[in-house]
Amino acid sequence: MTVLVSEPLVPLGAAFFPVEHPGETRKYAFLLVPGFTLLAFSSAVEPLRIANQLSQQPLYQWRLLSEDGQAVASSSGISVCTDGALSPLPRDTRLFVCSGNPAKAAAAPQVMAVVSRHARFGGTVGGICTGAVALAEAGLLTDTPFTLHWENQPAFGEAFPDLAPSPAMFEIAPRVMTCGGGAASTDMMIALIAADHGAEFAAMVSEMCLRKVMVGVDAAQRSALSVLIRSRNPGLIAIVARMQAHLEDPLPLTELARDSGYSRRHVERLFVSVLGETPGDFYRGLRLDHGRNLLSTTDMTLIEVAVACGFASVAHFSKSFRARFGLAPTKFHGPRRRS
Repeated sequence: MTVLVSEPLVPLGAAFFPVEHPGETRKYAFLLVPGFTLLAFSSAVEPLRIANQLSQQPLYQWRLLSEDGQAVASSSGISVCTDGALSPLPRDTRLFVCSGNPAKAAAAPQVMAVVSRHARFGGTVGGICTGAVALAEAGLLTDTPFTLHWENQPAFGEAFPDLAPSPAMFEIAPRVMTCGGGAASTDMMIALIAADHGAEFAAMVSEMCLRKVMVGVDAAQRSALSVLIRSRNPGLIAIVARMQAHLEDPLPLTELARDSGYSRRHVERLFVSVLGETPGDFYRGLRLDHGRNLLSTTDMTLIEVAVACGFASVAHFSKSFRARFGLAPTKFHGPRRRS
């Protein structure tokens, strides 16, 4: 099927911001993968539409693609019509893979072929939400900064142990661009608009999105650990950070206490008073949450997940998992797996 190329959309609007030297229209293609995140996709497209509307010029042109040219169902069940099927794209087109859960859907053979070809012939490629999985499978993330949604980073690390995604909202390299999805898609596009047409114009686009000017630049995807645990105690924050860094090889409380400069008894009181549970229970919860993530986003076996979470046996992992989540890991709705 031939991709339909329509004229750039320049809607009317009340606000106006002139762009004196716009240059050629910049082209984007968004490849929608089944289960793509609608929020992340729309957050990427809308800044381009707003830029055209504000300037009343065709600064940007975009088209939507799918494997077969048909509508694609998003993760919310809402289907989006596309302009055509996958086919070779002009080199000046920025091609973004838009995906969600399951992340591996982004690595479908036909998607991989188009992404690889576009990069090989000098085109810029990108990933939105879990779109980085397609880029990783194509071998395009070596020696370049990249990111994907924090929820999918643990599974990504298991599938690609030699690649380390950043915690940033987005990463922009000369020919590879990625973002964590959601609001980060808007942040990335506003940064690209700033590079194309200046910071003042990009700031106005941000204002039209009802966002603070250039919010998200150099920011991490997740809130600070102090916010997540509702405490600014530096000792407690340091201990929890150490726990998060050692999920597969849990550290004994005596070592955690010694490294923080506190006594074991003081650490126990601190956890109970601030977090409402003992250090052991809190640590076990972190490991089990990690296991739940792996069960839902990978096809790892139960023994592999148990080991990755620091449990010596499947039996111990399963018992702890059931106690925390109310069901056995074998009943979890992730991919079918072996014990």
